[in-house]
Amino acid sequence: MRLIADGATPIPRMVPVEDLGTDDGYAFEPAEPFFLGVGDRIAFEGGRLVVVRVSGEKLAPAGSWAARCRLRAGGSDRPTAVRVRTARG
Repeated sequence: MRLIADGATPIPRMVPVEDLGTDDGYAFEPAEPFFLGVGDRIAFEGGRLVVVRVSGEKLAPAGSWAARCRLRAGGSDRPTAVRVRTARG
């Protein structure tokens, strides 16, 4: 699933998150999988993933960045679109 990580665009449905891959070849791997709820928003602030819940509460899940194969040259420290990989049962 592709999500916009601009801090303003709400998540359209509940999504279990195992990692978030950016268009420029990086992935945020949370320490533990978590759920994004309907209406939550995500952004990257200072190199960290920030989840803003519908209530306004801000969360910064623990995790780390990993390099993946790059899809295009260049890159940005402010990714705005991410792909979500979910756990399959």
